[in-house]
Amino acid sequence: MHLPDYRGGSIVNLMSSIGAALGAKMPYPELRILPSKELRNSKNILLMVIDGLGFEYLMKKHGSFLKDNTRGRITSVFPPTTAAGVTTFLTGVAVQQHALTGWFMFLKEIGILSRILPFVPRVGKEPFDKHGVDIKDILEVESFTSKINRKAFVINPKILIQSAFTKTTSKKAKIEGYKNLDNFFNKVTKTIRLPGKKYVYAYWPDIDSFSHEFGVGSSKHEKHFKEIDKKIKKFIDKINGTNTKVIITADHGLTNTPTDKVILLKDHPKLLECLTMPRSGEGRLAYFYVHPSKARQFEWYVKTHLDKYCWMYKGEELIAKNFFGLGAPNRKLFDRIGDYILVMKENYIMKDVLLGEHENKNIGHHGGVSKDEIYVPLIVLNC
Repeated sequence: MHLPDYRGGSIVNLMSSIGAALGAKMPYPELRILPSKELRNSKNILLMVIDGLGFEYLMKKHGSFLKDNTRGRITSVFPPTTAAGVTTFLTGVAVQQHALTGWFMFLKEIGILSRILPFVPRVGKEPFDKHGVDIKDILEVESFTSKINRKAFVINPKILIQSAFTKTTSKKAKIEGYKNLDNFFNKVTKTIRLPGKKYVYAYWPDIDSFSHEFGVGSSKHEKHFKEIDKKIKKFIDKINGTNTKVIITADHGLTNTPTDKVILLKDHPKLLECLTMPRSGEGRLAYFYVHPSKARQFEWYVKTHLDKYCWMYKGEELIAKNFFGLGAPNRKLFDRIGDYILVMKENYIMKDVLLGEHENKNIGHHGGVSKDEIYVPLIVLNC
């Protein structure tokens, strides 16, 4: 089991280094391998997040520009998944404080199981904000860009720039949208060349997308990685001389799951009858809300039928053990992680399909505690 290093070796510590360099008071220690003093004299600081680019995967890419410029290995947060990791980049705090715990998340405030980043129900497509629900009442932490003393830009896919999540986590920043990979690099280059000192956050999602759909190491995934690697090298050449510190990292890595390692909850009716609502979280890390009268049955069933596939914890136990971060937890965290957490072993996943839901047949997965998922690269370039 590989866990985050919140005391100086994770993406939240990276944000502390950047924040401290830009005048913000940050609650977590700085990143050991990139202290704030190294960043303070840069006119521009660019944080480029390549969703799904795991350290273990990158280290196998001989001849890669990104591999050759990797300074070291850092950890994601727990769980290592987009909802948790990207929110850490955009708030500067770990899950312990921001309390976005996974793709599927129970919102006690409105009594609904959600897909939290698109801010919609697990089943359905109508955003909550269309019904008067303000995401600021769900995500009660300050955005990173509102903490720093520098002009800020957030560069996201065009389809995301009007989302409630993007707007709330990009306060005081100018939000830019792009259509494709070439447009992404053009937008970032143009932003870097604007006058004045800047902090730029730029997010690229498709390594993650190709990993999910086709698998890590698939031909389509490999082709896209090579394209990204080549275009980043060209981009670095273009902005040379702009006094820009370029930091490239990821929110998590991924692991592939063969069909014989998919645990279908419909095959475990004795487990399902213990639940007060469907599974939430991720396929690699599941949160379960259990009826009090069925708690002993739930524990017995997991220990006797699922022990080969997962570790079982009580939700409050992992908060106390600082899996989610350091310091005082968000008052809503306990409500969002369930009574029990099942952390999948090896590359198993746990899966269910609700009424009105289409079956997800992803190959690549994240959210677990393997080294492929938890470790991400830290790439630092001076331009």
